[in-house]
Amino acid sequence: MRKIATILLFVIAAIPAFSQTPKEKKKKEILSRAGDHLMLQFSYDNWTGTPDSIDNHIKGLNRGANFYVMYDMPFKGDPRFSVAAGVGVGTSNIYFKKMTVDITSNLPVLPFTATDTVNNFKKYKLATTFIEVPLEFRFSASPEKPNKSVKIALGVKLGTMLNAHNKGKTLRDASGKTLISYTEKNTSKNYFNTTRLAATARI
Repeated sequence: MRKIATILLFVIAAIPAFSQTPKEKKKKEILSRAGDHLMLQFSYDNWTGTPDSIDNHIKGLNRGANFYVMYDMPFKGDPRFSVAAGVGVGTSNIYFKKMTVDITSNLPVLPFTATDTVNNFKKYKLATTFIEVPLEFRFSASPEKPNKSVKIALGVKLGTMLNAHNKGKTLRDASGKTLISYTEKNTSKNYFNTTRLAATARI
């Protein structure tokens, strides 16, 4: 009798699982998947509307990197759609040739000084770092196959500046001869808008 009762108990417990349709089972699997994701981005950075006196001194591959931890929340009614939110860090680096950007100056306008005919740094950049909160509305054509699905995301990210600095390496004379091999770094946020709001789109 005890064996029969045990078997009946297992059968009753298994009924809900077998009564699910394949579509319901697939939806349940999608909704129960891990929602946390890491997102790493690399970017090419550029300034628009820069006067020629500055633009002619911007050089190299100006680049940035963003790193976010995001949590994805699929809609129960249609798991193809979801909302994701998170937090992360975004960086930007603009490189200059024979120019300095004095972010520690007391002048009302940020000074960009050409150094073509005087001592200059072999490598020079202006770098900014923001802590950001991204929010995205996402669509996945096949959420049950996330690695083989077309995905679209539209969103915004709000950030606040953590750091802004310039950095010069290897001081040279006007002819390009090395004078001192050292690194000079200055930090200041005085000339910058420390709040950033950006629209984002990914596919």
